[in-house]
Parts: sequence; structure tokens; C-alpha cells
Amino acid sequence: MQMCRELRKKGITDERVLAAMEEVPRHRFLDITLLELAYEDQAIPILCDQTISQPSTVATQSQLLNVQPGMKVLEIGTGSGYQTAILCELGAKVFTIERQKGLFDKTKKLLWDMRYNARCYLGDGYKGLTEVDYGPFDRVIITCGAPYIPQPLMDQLKPDGIMVIPVGSEQQEMLRITKRPDEEPLVEHFGNCRFVPMLGNIQFKYQ
Repeated sequence: MQMCRELRKKGITDERVLAAMEEVPRHRFLDITLLELAYEDQAIPILCDQTISQPSTVATQSQLLNVQPGMKVLEIGTGSGYQTAILCELGAKVFTIERQKGLFDKTKKLLWDMRYNARCYLGDGYKGLTEVDYGPFDRVIITCGAPYIPQPLMDQLKPDGIMVIPVGSEQQEMLRITKRPDEEPLVEHFGNCRFVPMLGNIQFKYQ
């Protein structure tokens, strides 16, 4: 696929990530009027003033996350469900939280229709999933711009687990954080990026 050839040129080397990107039909996550843009490397508007991230961003976050089959992954910001589907293709057990009710309803149905078995929650991503017994998680991925690193999400990450998160306000920096037992977390920096802002202040529920 041309999209994956372009991803290789942009530094994506993880063959499992590239295979997942080949497998997931990005056009299924877009409005029918935008289908011609489905495999362009650009962010595209979706419901609730949100966007589906450009393929290179999804691939980069997925590569940094280093997901292995069977891992439990907490995703903050379900959005269109595209990143969720990629994580499922990588063999992860995905628990995903969305703040916007309209987007949550549409995306949950789409993922179900596409046979992606992700657990979808409507709620406050800053809090994670403290009230259900699915954590701690091997990986945490945040797909919206966080002004800071939420401590509840760090608390729900396993020792030696990895979090990938864009941190900043108007513009973010992509960080990979490895939680180390009895040490400060290892924080690695992977350049600037731009995401829609992370929202909170809602009680989550599984639906």
C-alpha cells in the first residue's frame, strides 16, 4: 500500500505496526464525503470537533508503545477508533476511554461492527480506570494533547510499563515514559506534534 511505503520513508521500521496499518481500512473511520483523503498523511475532522490523527502519527505512537500480543493497553481518547483498531491488530487487549458522548456512541458501534473486541468507556481520561479491576496496564497511550502527565495514569501503569503521551498546550512534545521500579521514570523525547486537547471532568461508565 502506498500509505505504508510513505510511512517507511518517515521512519516507521516496526514491521508489525506496518502490517497492522495495512490491515486496518482507514476509510471506514471517516465520513463518506472525505473518503478520497483516507490514505493521505493528514489529520481529518470527525464528530464533536475532533480529528482522526494522520497515519504517520498513529504509526509513530504505535511504534513507540512497543505493544506485544496479549498486553493490556489503556487508550485515552478513543476518537474515531482508528488507533484502537491498530492496537487490536497488534494483539493487545484494549481498554479505551472517550470523553465525547456522540463520538463514543458512533465509534463503539463501528468497532463492534468491524469485530474489534475493545472495551469502550465513556469518561474522564485523566482518571483512567480506577473503579474497575482491569489494571494495572502494560501500556498506556494518550491520543490527545495533555497539559501535564496525569498521575492516576502513571499509577495504573505496571512497573517497567510504557506510556506514550503528547504533553503541552497549543503544541505538544511526544514523550515515551518507562515506569521503573524504585527509580524515577525514564522520559524520552520524540519531537513536537499537535493534537486536540485532552478533556476531563466526567464520570466514566462502561457501555
